Amino acid sequence: MNKKEFKAKANQTIDGVSAKIHELKAKKESASGDAKSKYDKAIRDLESKRSDLESKYADLKNASEEKWDEAKDAFSSASDSFKEGFDKLKGLFS
Repeated sequence: MNKKEFKAKANQTIDGVSAKIHELKAKKESASGDAKSKYDKAIRDLESKRSDLESKYADLKNASEEKWDEAKDAFSSASDSFKEGFDKLKGLFS
């Protein structure tokens, strides 16, 4: 995958992350009690991971040729971290 394709995919990943967080916020509205507080905590954690992902995306967009692979790997790692957090969260509320 070339740089342009990877950047486009990375941007789509961030859009998907935002959509998943929005979905959780909507589900939180129908929750009550302890479940609602679990949603709050999970959403805060995922928003933090999204922020990290957005930071890595900015680094990726501005990476020099010498730093490209490093920035790409950092973004991929942050993306994997978000996916793991989201999958863990789905397990809590399934």
